[in-house]
Amino acid sequence: MLKIGEFIYPWGSGHYSRMMRLNQVLGDHIKEEFEVHFSSKGHVYEKLLKKFPDQKEKIHEILMPTPIDGKFGPSISMSLINLLLPISKNPPLVRQIVNYLREERKLYNKEKFDLVINDGDMGSNILARNRNIPSLFITNQFRPKLYNSRSYLYPSLIFIAKQIVKASKIIVADSPPPYTICEYNLNFIKEAEEKVTYVGYFINHKQFKKEDTSDLEKLVKDNEFGYWMRTGNKSTNDGTGQRYEKVFHQDEMNDEKRIISHARNDSNIDSVTAKDGKKYSISEALDKKIDWIQIDVGFLSEQEKDTILNLCRYAVVNGSHTVMGEIIGEKSKPIIGIPVYDEHTNNIRWAEDKNLGVLATKTDQVTRAISKIKENYEEFEGSLSEFSKNFVPNGAENSAKIVAQSLEEKK
Repeated sequence: MLKIGEFIYPWGSGHYSRMMRLNQVLGDHIKEEFEVHFSSKGHVYEKLLKKFPDQKEKIHEILMPTPIDGKFGPSISMSLINLLLPISKNPPLVRQIVNYLREERKLYNKEKFDLVINDGDMGSNILARNRNIPSLFITNQFRPKLYNSRSYLYPSLIFIAKQIVKASKIIVADSPPPYTICEYNLNFIKEAEEKVTYVGYFINHKQFKKEDTSDLEKLVKDNEFGYWMRTGNKSTNDGTGQRYEKVFHQDEMNDEKRIISHARNDSNIDSVTAKDGKKYSISEALDKKIDWIQIDVGFLSEQEKDTILNLCRYAVVNGSHTVMGEIIGEKSKPIIGIPVYDEHTNNIRWAEDKNLGVLATKTDQVTRAISKIKENYEEFEGSLSEFSKNFVPNGAENSAKIVAQSLEEKK
């Protein structure tokens, strides 16, 4: 039986969601019997245990080094201090790297993988190359342009790029140029270009079961509104939420209806704010036909998310690569991007350059962005239509074919 190792970087949720979508289709392309071993830490490790309760022996906790959480996403200063000093219960980064590579090495030696797929985990590239094991590195970053950060981070970007190049093949989870949303986060060197394949976005094509229209869906029908998304890990989610709140207190937002998705499975978040400031449950607001201004939802069902994306006028995001692809590629909706860190800024700036959205780094820029989109909606629609025609959504399927081909070539 073939053995495939999947090493999932635990910062954010994009790495996990990509690999789960890939796993849904691997069996359609690999002819022989195979088993998959997963490795990660933190919230991704917990998700894996929950998703595969009968495969716990194939789910491995590897303490991969990650940035230190700050108030608004990863803290660059704290992460730099953590290179040599313990911070927030994290041992010095040098020690973390040694320990994590040691644990991955043990796993490699025990399981003897036929192929490994590394989504964001660079250390696994090194171990695979040393053992002559085919390795596929899935990414939407290589040497990203830096805006808010300083030039002193470039040496670390170059180091990371060198580790990525050690993979057998580099899979970019985006459409081929010139429709590559993460273009400003790549900047491949010649050595890497020879290994690169643009496979497209890892969109989930699994059809959700159509259920009765929910009260939320009924409440938003026949309304013009913006969809404000909070995504990412806790610090990114919280930081995004705080930025949104500053915007909502602007006078220009007094009549601007919005739905805020908190991406947290907590029904206590669900509430409707009327234009007079009173709060109601979603069911109450529907029964009383409340003239609402804001709806907060902890967690949307697949059906509710689909309905809201279809009905919204625009979507406000932090610049997450996965989210941007789903919105401007699948739903053809303009985005307003409020970035948390440089990767986000690059994605949003690219979208702005292509007239698919607007970058907003300050509170007043958000309200101006809303006005700009409304006043020039037909122009945005034209650009979005062109982009959607060239958007490649079947990245998981294309990656699975590369996995199968790599296994065949190894024989």
